[in-house]
Formats: sequence, structure tokens, C-alpha cells
Amino acid sequence: MKAERVLVVGGGVIGLACASFLRRAGCRVELLERETVGAGASRGNCGLLFGSDLVPLCHPGAIGRELKLLLRRRSPLAVRPAADPARLTWFLRFWRSCRPARLFPAMQARAAILSSSIALYEEFFARRTIRAGEERRGVLLVFESPEAFRAYEETARLLSAWGCAAEAVAAGRLREVEPALRADLAGGWWQRRDLHVRPERLLASWKQEALEAGVALREGCTVLGFRRRGERIEAVRTTWGDHEADQVILAAGAWTAPLARRAGWRPPIQPGKGYSRTFPRSGRPPAIPCYLYDRRVVVTPFADGIRLGGTMEFAGFDLSLNPARLDALSRAAAAGLEKPPEGPGESWAGLRPLSPDDLPLIGPVPGRRNLWIASGHGMLGLTTAPATGRLIAELVTGAAPHIDPQPFSPRRFR
Repeated sequence: MKAERVLVVGGGVIGLACASFLRRAGCRVELLERETVGAGASRGNCGLLFGSDLVPLCHPGAIGRELKLLLRRRSPLAVRPAADPARLTWFLRFWRSCRPARLFPAMQARAAILSSSIALYEEFFARRTIRAGEERRGVLLVFESPEAFRAYEETARLLSAWGCAAEAVAAGRLREVEPALRADLAGGWWQRRDLHVRPERLLASWKQEALEAGVALREGCTVLGFRRRGERIEAVRTTWGDHEADQVILAAGAWTAPLARRAGWRPPIQPGKGYSRTFPRSGRPPAIPCYLYDRRVVVTPFADGIRLGGTMEFAGFDLSLNPARLDALSRAAAAGLEKPPEGPGESWAGLRPLSPDDLPLIGPVPGRRNLWIASGHGMLGLTTAPATGRLIAELVTGAAPHIDPQPFSPRRFR
């Protein structure tokens, strides 16, 4: 049987995973990336492999909580006003997804893709096929507010039912667990089993693995549109000419939505801008990655530095650096760490592809015979990449899917 020719559009961690697993499945794979592999949202994130993050952003009570944050002068959430019908529709769908009846199915789907991904990562690291500076120290959720610390107990009970129990760390014991934290914090919840990696190392290693496996990589190749015949994509039009393929995978992160529109479909994916600042090791870095819960900021220690990351800004595809958002990261670090990192640091912003129900879109594009999507992973793209790549390869080649693909089907938004 002739091997399928597959084009993967997007060279972030999701695109790399799709290309790698498709190549393992025997396909002839070409990966198109408009810049360089890993140049987008994959590169500057905080590197958490957050397998315990089962509760979606659209959980019951989220709307009221986020509206309160917006009223705060220094909220981690920002929405730039815009007359954008697609964004308004997205927020309406998000609101509908916050109903209590949606919580259990969403957690079930997230548990499946997260547990699969962590198991695949463990296999990669054990075999040394991918090297990422991985460390298993868990993630420590840190609270400034005693009320927020106590309120998290309900979430902890939910997670415990899924085998993701967090350990409560009272204020008096918090600095025994992580001496780098301030003495005036209210307490924490420790997810011991989670891992963290250096994202840049992960992407470089995965790129090399894909090249050695035979993936053809085209960097600096911008997709301009599609040549269609009926419901079929005959070729992808690019700055390097037309690329013909049997199957096409859209895995371009936040840019998947405008690309899909050129193919005649409008996926409900909105770009959510996140920021990070990376410093050389200075101050007193924590040994455990800390999620400063009240500020929605993550502090991740690396062997050669420390990274602060977080905030959520709805500002379209604008990638400019907002000094106020960057300052918020440093203020959060000062509120959580006894000796926060010093110096200018390297500032970065990237766009997360957000779906309104906080589940990725993985599967065939409605109304297109050979077009597929792998996007909408929100803040869990790095964590869920392996299972996404494996599932796409199974669906494209007709193999039995290793997890239920139905919760991630793009058809749920028809």
C-alpha cells in the first residue's frame, strides 16, 4: 500500500508531535513552519507537564470570579475592547460551557489526554529519544489569601477522585517544603507527581528526532491558502510554491483559525496572549515550580535560570509587549518569593490557542475530506502534545484510537 503523503502546517510542539507520530505510522511527512520550529507559544512557556490540571478554565463559577478579577486594577486577565463577532461568540460559548453538567465530561476527557501524554513523555525520557532537562519535583500551588487556600480544598477533593490528590501544606510548613517562599503566605497545595522541562530543549530535541526519523522540514515557509476541488484539499499554497498531499493537518496554534478560514471553515479558537520573563539564576530561586495562585503566575526554576510566566490578554493577534503585563509578573514574584530574581530578564509574549470549552480540537474538519485540525489546546499544549500527535496519526491512518476521540471532535462546534 502506498504511504500517505501528509502535510503538517505548524512547527510548534503540537505540529512536531503530529509529524513525529505520523512518520512512525509509515506516512511520508512534510512539516511547514513560517518561522523556525518552536518559535511561537511553545518556546517561552513555563515548561510544566501539568498532568494534574484536570479542571477546565470554563468551570462553574468561573465567570463571576473572572469578572471580579477584571475589576481589579492589576488583574491577571485583560480584554482589549474590539468589535469582533467571533470573539463575542467565543465568550458566549465559554459561558455556556461553565454549566455544572459540563464539568464531569470535561474532566474525563482531560484526564484521558493528560494521562496518555504523561505516559508517552515518560517513555521518551526513559529511552532518551527526547532530552528536555526534565525534573520531577511536582508543582506547588501557593496562596496569599487564607480564603482562597481554604476554597481550593473543594478542587482538591475533585482531583482526588481522579487519582490526582494534592497534599495540603499549611502556612507554618510551607517554607519547610520550599524555603524560597515568603513567610507571610497562607499555605499551599502540592501536586507531587507533575514534571517540568526546559521548553526550548524539548523542542530542539524533538525536532532532531523528527528529522532523523525522516520528516521533511520546511522552515520559513508561509502558508498563503489552499487549492481545493470540491471537499478535497489538493494542495497547500505557500511562499515556496504549491505542496500537494493526500492529507493536511492544521496544527498552527492560534494561527490555525485564520488558516482554516481560508479553507472554508471557522473554528472557535481565540488567541490568548501570555507573557514570560526569563532571568539568569539570581535571588533565591525555588527548587519546586510554584504557581502563585492569586496572581495566576508560574515560577519555574531551570538549571541555568528562572522563568516567570502567566496572565491572559485577549488582544487579537497583537504580539507587542505590554510593560504593565510584564511588570505584573515581577510584582507577583515579589509577593511570593523571599528574594525574587533580579535584572532585566528576557521578555516574551506568545499566543495560546483557546477553545471555548477548554478542550482541544483534534480530528477531521467538517465538510473537508482530507483536512484535519490539531489545535485549541489552551495552556496545555506542551503537556498534551504526545497524545495529540498519536491520536491524529491513528485517525489519519485508520488505526484504532488509543483514547476516545469524540470529546475532541471539531464537529461538536457545528
